[in-house]
Amino acid sequence: MNYLTAEKKQEIFKDYGKSNTDTGSSEGQIALFSYRINHLTEHLKVHQKDHNTERALLRLVGKRRRLLDYIKKVDIERYRAIVKALNLRK
Repeated sequence: MNYLTAEKKQEIFKDYGKSNTDTGSSEGQIALFSYRINHLTEHLKVHQKDHNTERALLRLVGKRRRLLDYIKKVDIERYRAIVKALNLRK
């Protein structure tokens, strides 16, 4: 029972990347990380003592933060667009 199917990944990259096969764009990766972060957060609400998942969640949050910092440094408009699209708050 996999929560992140190939179809769901393609849909995320199509919505936030340049195309559904553009897996390298920062926006697409940030959207994918956000989807996974939301899933893990819901999992941890039920399983509070799952420390491995908690660590994985913190690593994902850090990866997303670094990508957001990179986009902010390179192109502030792209940063604002992705933060608004994903309802991330700073």
